[in-house]
Amino acid sequence: MSTSICPCGTGNLLDACCGHYHDGVAAPSAETLMRSRYSAYVLGLIDYLIGTTLPVQQPGLDRQSIAAWSAQSTWLGLEIEQSEVFGGQPEHAFVTFTARWHDADGEHRHRERSSFVQSAGRWYFIDPTVPLKVGRNDACPCASGLKFKKCCASYFAQ
Repeated sequence: MSTSICPCGTGNLLDACCGHYHDGVAAPSAETLMRSRYSAYVLGLIDYLIGTTLPVQQPGLDRQSIAAWSAQSTWLGLEIEQSEVFGGQPEHAFVTFTARWHDADGEHRHRERSSFVQSAGRWYFIDPTVPLKVGRNDACPCASGLKFKKCCASYFAQ
């Protein structure tokens, strides 16, 4: 049992916050997934970061780069500005956040509006850095059974 404060910024203990999700419980919302992913960067949980990215994008992730960034950074905080959830099946969401960290090049802040999709009862991060070869009329990579243009296309363009 950890008595450390969760890095995600809620002020809760890690075990009562993002630790549940790191241990395999599905995050109940895109915002919760975003917070748990930030905590995973702080804690060096690379498998979690990869596993919570849209499955078809996972092979395109650079594990070594993710691990190096996680380990070589001192994480300074996460601020969630907005969480927008859209109905429908599958459910989609945007989470706007700012993450701060320090590394050998100084202090940084990164503001992003990330896209998420819920598939098979789990939320996944749609990584804008991992290109997919998918046409508008192809099956959506989130496995919804819908055509890409009717499902996730607009969330990949953000």
